[in-house]
Amino acid sequence: MNKSDLIDAMAEAAEIPKTAAARALDAFTESIAVALKGGDTVSIIGFGTFSVKERAPRTGRNPQTGEAIEIGASKTPSFKAGKALKDGIQ
Repeated sequence: MNKSDLIDAMAEAAEIPKTAAARALDAFTESIAVALKGGDTVSIIGFGTFSVKERAPRTGRNPQTGEAIEIGASKTPSFKAGKALKDGIQ
């Protein structure tokens, strides 16, 4: 399912126009991004938790030359599914 398929499904489920569903989805994703950028976590009971994980610096290898390279520390978004979501797909 891609973004337009999700918008279609949301519009049908909520019985709203596709444009309203698209705005709602964009607002949802933007709100999560802003919260994560600000260092917050976003918990949606029954669905899951969005958070930011810290990745430590590490040594990697260039696949073409085999040369060791240093990969710097970084932050990456993370999602942990909630119990209701896990149970719903089984």
